[in-house]
Amino acid sequence: MSGVRLLVGTRKGLFILTSDASRRDWKVDGPHFGGWEIYHANGSPVDPDRIYVSQSGGWFGQLIQRSDDGGATWQQVDHDFAYSGEVGDHLWYDGTPRPWEFKRIWHLEPSRTELDVVYAGAEDAALYKSTDGGQKWVELTGLRTHASAPKWQPGAGGMCLHTIILDPVDPDRIFVAISAAGAFRTDDGGVTWQPINRGLQSEGIPDPDAEVGHCVHRIAQHPSRPDTLFMQKHWDVMRTDDAGDNWREISGDLPTDFGFPIAVHAHEPETIYVVPITSDSLHYVMDGKLRVYRSRTGGEQWEPLTVGLPQEHCYVNVLRDAMAVDTLDECGIYFGTSAGQVYGSADSGDTWKALVSDLPPICSVEALVLP
Repeated sequence: MSGVRLLVGTRKGLFILTSDASRRDWKVDGPHFGGWEIYHANGSPVDPDRIYVSQSGGWFGQLIQRSDDGGATWQQVDHDFAYSGEVGDHLWYDGTPRPWEFKRIWHLEPSRTELDVVYAGAEDAALYKSTDGGQKWVELTGLRTHASAPKWQPGAGGMCLHTIILDPVDPDRIFVAISAAGAFRTDDGGVTWQPINRGLQSEGIPDPDAEVGHCVHRIAQHPSRPDTLFMQKHWDVMRTDDAGDNWREISGDLPTDFGFPIAVHAHEPETIYVVPITSDSLHYVMDGKLRVYRSRTGGEQWEPLTVGLPQEHCYVNVLRDAMAVDTLDECGIYFGTSAGQVYGSADSGDTWKALVSDLPPICSVEALVLP
């Protein structure tokens, strides 16, 4: 019988949760790399036992760990992420020029088809590719050498490249999102890039047709509809049906359109999930109630999902990489909170339960289906 493995990155280590296909009982293993910030951990679609971990710490900098046996053993792979080429400066919060810096890896995205190919998104705003399982990395410099790059400014969390979507049909097409530069697409494997932000509206940008400068929080895609993308940005939930050439707002009847994660049901491409929070200054759920909102109509109408979630005195946040779905017949939805709970639903969000509580604050959650 197949099962599910959850990779939970926290401020103090990596935790691995496993269950069989019923998803009723969960085994918790960890912490791996205790005391280290694990910004993201992700497994290969080719082999779920291949796991990559972004391990970051103030003393020792950025490390990448890899496991080939589902987390039983680990090896440190190359962590020398050198910025390539002469790319000049970018703008700081106050509009003054600032040199590019390398700070950490925010997101790891293994190839859908090649075991040893993996991508990494960095702060500041760089995209890397490895073709040997993480031993060596090469920056895809076409992104940071785009003509608009000198205008990019960091969001409140830094200028992080936090989303990488590898197109399931066209291997040369990749989508990325950068806070607070916007969304970008390449159609030639990363050689050249174009901003895909038409239709986004952002406070503080006087030009409604601004090419860049939008604070995108997360982008999601369903494999069966590679031209349709859903976006949670800094205010507004958005949708495109032409691979990012044009976006329209689908915030609809959400109680607030500010949040960080967005996810798409594994089998229903028009079913999407968000976790609204109070505002950009109050990073916790509204009214002390933890509610996931689901739309089964591609964003036209939204419904709160609350069964099994705390509905009073709850003031947690859910970060951009901390929501995931599995691909079992009855789609499972999972998310982790800033207070260290991992919640799961084995019925597409109708009911929830805490799979584990009292972990360190959770940075990321990824779900892998096991054979």
